[in-house]
Amino acid sequence: MNVTYIDANTNSNKPFTDAQIVAFLHTHLDQYGDDKESISRCLNFAMERNNGLGGFAVVASEGEEIIGAVIINKTGMGGYIPENILVYIAAHQKYRGKGVGRALMDETLKRAVGDIALHVEKDNPARFMYEKYGFTNDNMYYYGIFETI
Repeated sequence: MNVTYIDANTNSNKPFTDAQIVAFLHTHLDQYGDDKESISRCLNFAMERNNGLGGFAVVASEGEEIIGAVIINKTGMGGYIPENILVYIAAHQKYRGKGVGRALMDETLKRAVGDIALHVEKDNPARFMYEKYGFTNDNMYYYGIFETI
């Protein structure tokens, strides 16, 4: 498995197009996902396009196939809320339980500067992985808290 970090500075050299990343997330977020336009706006924000504050993406792949992806957006509000929000994370259905989520989270935590908040619904099984990384109800925002970000 290859894990690739992508930000506004490496954007032109990335192995996958924005459209591929968006399509992957749209497909593999399952019932926890959004429409392609929303995912695309999030990725644009991370890549500092359209007045976005920045952030980054992490893509896991096997050969030319995306098997996992994360998008982190900077909040610009460090000091009173976390500096980063994990907006999207997904692993390909056939690779779930095989370390893809762990590899994505390891690279994300290594690359993020400052605290990370995330939104996860109570019935999402990924919640257990986040708890293993030390996220708690204090910093693991549940449904409704960050919907306008």
